[in-house]
Amino acid sequence: VRGSRISGGVCDAHGDHRIAMAIAVAVLGAREEAAINGWSCVAKSYPGFFEDLIALGASVQ
Repeated sequence: VRGSRISGGVCDAHGDHRIAMAIAVAVLGAREEAAINGWSCVAKSYPGFFEDLIALGASVQ
C-alpha cells in the first residue's frame, strides 16, 4: 500500500465501535487535527480505549 499521511478532518463512526477505534488509530499520524463523530460507541466493547491511547502518548481531546 502506498500513499501519504492522512491530512485530518472529520469522520463518522456511524455507531460502530470497530470503525471508531480503526479511525482513531488511523489518524494518529495525521498531519492536522482529526475528529470522530460518534466516538462514544467505543464504550460498548472497550470503555478504556481512549484512556489507553492517551497513556501510550496519543493526543486525544
